[in-house]
Amino acid sequence: MATPPSTDRRQFLDRLSLPERRYITDALRTETVGGILLLIAAVVALIWANAWPHAYASVLDWNIGPSVPLHLDLSLEAWAKDGLLTIFFFVAGIELKREFVAGELRTPSAAMLPVVAAVCGVALPAIVFALANSGAGGHPSGWAIPTATDIAFALGVLAVVGSHLPSALRAFLLTLAVVDDLIAILIIAIFYSSGIKFWALGLSFAGLVLFWFLHRHGVRGWHLYVPLALVIWALMHESGIHATVAGVAMSLVLRCHTEGDEKHSPGEHIEHLVRPLSAGVAVPVFALFAAGVTISGPALKEVFTQATPLGIILGLLVGKTVGIFGGTWMAARFTRAELNPQLKWADLFAVSTLAGIGFTVSLLISELAFPDDPALADRAKAAVLVGSLLCALVATVLLKLRNRHYRQLCEDEDRDSDGDGPLDGQGPDVYRQRA
Repeated sequence: MATPPSTDRRQFLDRLSLPERRYITDALRTETVGGILLLIAAVVALIWANAWPHAYASVLDWNIGPSVPLHLDLSLEAWAKDGLLTIFFFVAGIELKREFVAGELRTPSAAMLPVVAAVCGVALPAIVFALANSGAGGHPSGWAIPTATDIAFALGVLAVVGSHLPSALRAFLLTLAVVDDLIAILIIAIFYSSGIKFWALGLSFAGLVLFWFLHRHGVRGWHLYVPLALVIWALMHESGIHATVAGVAMSLVLRCHTEGDEKHSPGEHIEHLVRPLSAGVAVPVFALFAAGVTISGPALKEVFTQATPLGIILGLLVGKTVGIFGGTWMAARFTRAELNPQLKWADLFAVSTLAGIGFTVSLLISELAFPDDPALADRAKAAVLVGSLLCALVATVLLKLRNRHYRQLCEDEDRDSDGDGPLDGQGPDVYRQRA
């Protein structure tokens, strides 16, 4: 006699709640625009660096800023890497905290799948890179380069190819990338910081405590928080720990749950204000200053024949895909979670391949991993570009095979018979039916 199916199995990648869908839609809309700007900036950087290499190099090396008291006379490249990316990590930190405090991941069972997927999606690329660089001539210090997922670049690819990816898959990709970013900043703080000055670190921490105290006591005013944030950032930069850690630290002390009659938490409000600056300015400008690598026949040959760049490509294309997909499948199996019947595991495999697009943070780690070897850093950056392009191409093919089905799912999600719009009033029909 057949055993009846269990009724306590939780559905994985089910339709989002209406408030969460509204939040995700708003966030992804900004990130998609930012992703397109990121793609444009990367192309401009490549053209600039190859057509006018001396002009590109001179702009990168142009110093600006005060030398005293905290040695902030930095090159434009360093300002983009240490300053602008702090804004990027600040937004990522708010996003992550909100998901775990008030979002879809506030319960351990819901959080387990994307967290396990992100951890496996970091571990396996590092292992693949380490294996490729285990022999003579390898450079194991670059193991962290292929571990990052770039959500803006991935969404930019989706916008260009016109894939109608369902909101649940987009939300999974966003959550995965945010957890991935947090792991990346921990890797940077632990493995790529040196010569720590504890006096500066202590003062930065004191500034962070003051930031938390003012925020928790309801003190308002950007004229207080922006200067304080700049001081915290400058002290963190002086301490020897990568300055982007300051962005994550400040984001995690923000309150991301509502109290009383609040419609939005302070963290959500700040994120709404800062996200366009991150996606539309900070990340594209960083790409403009980081993606300019020399592309030539010999250079491309080295990317596929030398251990370090080959390890990066394999880490992104194979390690990321297999790590995320395998981690999710195993977590679902052991947590008794059932996949949404409207989707297939092939859909998750395609999204896992898309998550192999590592750009912003991978370019950053390429510079941090090889500070004394600019030529090797450039080859690593070229490998990041090639690996990300390969992941984008493979994911595009896989998603296009199911695009008709995705389009139907999106139409069903957005259908609103009362004519108020898909995200206004009571929401789309599917939510009224559920109610």
